[in-house]
Amino acid sequence: MQEMDYIKEAKNGLKFRELYGGIEDVLVPYMYLENTTRRVLVMEWVEGKKLSEVKDLYLVEVGVYCSFNQLLEYGFYHADPHPGNLLRTYNGKLAYIDFGMMGEFNQEFRDGFIEACLHLVNRDFDALAKDFVTLGFLPPTSDKEGVTKALTGVFQNAVAKGVSNISFGDLLGNLGTTMYKLKFQIPSYFSLVIRSVAVLEGIAIGFNPNYKVLGSTYPWIARKVLTDSSPQLRSSLQALLYEKGVFRIDRLESLLSESLRARTEKALVKSQLEDNDSKVAVKQILSFTLTEKGAFVREILLQEIAKGLDAFGLATLDYLTSMANTSIPFAASSSSSMTEEDMMNLRTFRRLMLILSGFQKNGGSPVELKRTVPSKNQNMYSEEASLIFYQFPSVEEILPILSVFPELPPELQQQLLLLPADLAGRLISRVTARTIRRVFL
Repeated sequence: MQEMDYIKEAKNGLKFRELYGGIEDVLVPYMYLENTTRRVLVMEWVEGKKLSEVKDLYLVEVGVYCSFNQLLEYGFYHADPHPGNLLRTYNGKLAYIDFGMMGEFNQEFRDGFIEACLHLVNRDFDALAKDFVTLGFLPPTSDKEGVTKALTGVFQNAVAKGVSNISFGDLLGNLGTTMYKLKFQIPSYFSLVIRSVAVLEGIAIGFNPNYKVLGSTYPWIARKVLTDSSPQLRSSLQALLYEKGVFRIDRLESLLSESLRARTEKALVKSQLEDNDSKVAVKQILSFTLTEKGAFVREILLQEIAKGLDAFGLATLDYLTSMANTSIPFAASSSSSMTEEDMMNLRTFRRLMLILSGFQKNGGSPVELKRTVPSKNQNMYSEEASLIFYQFPSVEEILPILSVFPELPPELQQQLLLLPADLAGRLISRVTARTIRRVFL
């Protein structure tokens, strides 16, 4: 039997400590490499109880966050996190021990795993089938249409309940019955990755039967997708938000809402945001979108707002023209200058306004408006315009947003002040391009 190499284990422990020892309430014991030999491991003494023996859901959350960093941030993970290797120290920290079995998760697989979670939650089963090829579950020659149909049947009902209710164990169980039919391959890394996640969910379920590890992890996944500079993830985000060329604002809203549930990137905090703390939510959204990491999403938002304002201007012009015609006897009815694309942009703009009002009033849930009954001379476009007018926040509703401005760091304040000019430039470009098309084409 091959002897264990404690020098290698000590090096693993030191690397694990360097990467994850800075996470709040995570303890990684120090390894004394200079005193360690192949047969003797010298490390910092740690006292505590098995995490599975104490009802500490907070430390389970810490473990989930640490696992997220291991699997999806750095790719160096503890491949043997059984209950005996996870301790709750007497001062309330989560201690990792035993670094003899570690795993490596390369960048392609990390991005592929994130994409798979993203596509699963958003029920994009066609993209999920491609993810399974990327992750090595299926060969490139697989029948994509057949796989998509099978995955839809397996996961459709599970994800319909919402991400917070998706059971990781149930997903694996449902998938297991399909794996044999589709001749799935099981990559060597997969069993270790699944084990590292399933152990934490199993511990949590022991004292909270409703705990779902995917529901706890997805906010960090959402934040990473929105902020990561990886070309692969940005391409996936672009494809997710623009389905067949149509902007899916509902998906962006979902990602933003979920990302707000994530704690800080470098540390966990025990205090949670109150659902009605709209000022904190607005501050977080601004802090995210105004930073360099939020540049990609900021570009999308500015682009869609410019489209919406342009469509809003056209709808307003149609509305005023229609009202003027009603006051002129025997005036010919005017046709709308809006296209179906303009109408879609107007609806998107209205939804953006709803999201803004929703974050203020309901902690993230968009409010519904009563539709006004249009007069005979109002077309459907002018009706949308009237709804937008109705939706604009009042001064009382805008003040909480404005009060956030002084609390932002100076560099973010400067970035925020540049946005109106940027938006105006985009809007002028759209109006100019449309005018040229209509005059010369």
